Amino acid sequence: MSTTSSTNPDTKPPAPPGPGAPEGAAQAGHRPARLIRNEATTEIPVHLLFRDDPDPAPVPLGPAVVGRRQGTGEQPRTRRPVAARPRPAPSVDPELAESPGRVLPGAVGVAGGFCGAAGCAVTSWWAGVVPPLAAQALGLPSYAGAGLGPAQWAAYAAAGALGLFGFGGLARGRTGRAWVLGLFGRYRGTVRRTGLMWVNPLLLRRRVDVRLRHWRSEPVPAADGNGVALRAVLLVVWRVRDTARATLGVEDHEAYLRQCVEAALARVPVEPVGTVRSSADVAGDTLTRLVTADAAPVGLEVFSVRPVRVEYAPEVAAAMHRRRIAALDAAQRASVLTSVVDSVEDTVTRLTVRGLVELDDYERKVLVKDLTVAFCAGRGDTGP
Repeated sequence: MSTTSSTNPDTKPPAPPGPGAPEGAAQAGHRPARLIRNEATTEIPVHLLFRDDPDPAPVPLGPAVVGRRQGTGEQPRTRRPVAARPRPAPSVDPELAESPGRVLPGAVGVAGGFCGAAGCAVTSWWAGVVPPLAAQALGLPSYAGAGLGPAQWAAYAAAGALGLFGFGGLARGRTGRAWVLGLFGRYRGTVRRTGLMWVNPLLLRRRVDVRLRHWRSEPVPAADGNGVALRAVLLVVWRVRDTARATLGVEDHEAYLRQCVEAALARVPVEPVGTVRSSADVAGDTLTRLVTADAAPVGLEVFSVRPVRVEYAPEVAAAMHRRRIAALDAAQRASVLTSVVDSVEDTVTRLTVRGLVELDDYERKVLVKDLTVAFCAGRGDTGP
């Protein structure tokens, strides 16, 4: 009995499974997936390239630099650089600015104090607590007194308050000093007047020095153009221009100025002692510009920041001293050698040009050698 095949005669038998196909697929007769191999020998199934799956979740961006593929010669790609944001300048409350404070002449306070004292004396005579002898000494008529009642105590309180306000508000203004006034945490003005004046005793007074001042710093860490550690002593000339900002805009304006100087010195290279003076002037001008820009928002006016002493740090001082000595010695040797060669050349040229001697190549070399040894020995004995 013969059997007939149910398959199409044009159908070709399945291809043998590839080396990367699973064994189960070959046994079941399934057609293996085709593979694409790239230059990095990575196998990518064909059916994965044309899948109709929904869009996957967004993947966060990778690093800025994309590495190249091995063996392809592809250069690494970099993203376009983004310009750095400018550093914000320090600022304080824009509404905080110096304004004149309200004061009265000192005579007003003196008059108020004496009026309060006189009121207390009159109230005591009215209450009858003044002895007769004291009343006669004060020129008051004898009076038995009405006693200490509510009216007398009220008069005592009013006269005492007037005396305290009168004498308690007296203040003395000095040249080069200013008073910054505040009431319950609010700025109430600045007083730059001199002499005796009366200020409301309820106001908080802060004395500020507005004279031209100079500050000589302690040795501050610095560096030269090559990054060698240095110690610099700076002279800063400055003054308080806006008392409100200097007192209320920053916690301590003197400490803030010192920190600004140190920060500016960390950004400006300086040169040690013994270098060209113009480099020190350039460093001083740059330091002055930087410190002025940082200190202006808090009401400080900086006139100059100059390095007065610059020396190497203790940990590198010995090494840099040896290096400087070696450089000086090398320069001295080069100068001596240049002068010796010039002298030998001039001597040989004169002898041959004037016809005093006739030298061949060997004799010329010998003469040059002897003259060089003689000149070097002479300079070594007598010094440069």
